[in-house]
Amino acid sequence: MQQGVIHHIEINVSNLKRSVTFWGWLLEELGYEPFQRWEMGQSWKIAETYIVFVQTDEPFMDVPYHRRRVGLNHLAFHASSRQQVDKLTKMLKENDVKILYTDKHPFAGGQEHYAVFFEDPDRIKVEVVAP
Repeated sequence: MQQGVIHHIEINVSNLKRSVTFWGWLLEELGYEPFQRWEMGQSWKIAETYIVFVQTDEPFMDVPYHRRRVGLNHLAFHASSRQQVDKLTKMLKENDVKILYTDKHPFAGGQEHYAVFFEDPDRIKVEVVAP
């Protein structure tokens, strides 16, 4: 294993079922495979890295996530091509997922940065970037 490569990322979610539905199709489109599943969580893996979604405990479910607070701002994934970014954008729209920066899409990150930006069910910003 290469030093410094992320081992895993764990994200607490307000509604596990809703998050699994959202993230499952997206991660599998990006090449991840289902990895672990238990009553309060589920994960997907690609190579040696996995992403875990865990149901938030009851006392914390009403505290909303906001990317502008201290902590995670967003997750960005590599796409295989501009065509894959376009395909994902179409799928996101068909599923009524909020696309961010629509006035600048697909160059919201700059003229050399072909990507789609959107939000997951807990409003975590996600980015998929073409090479």
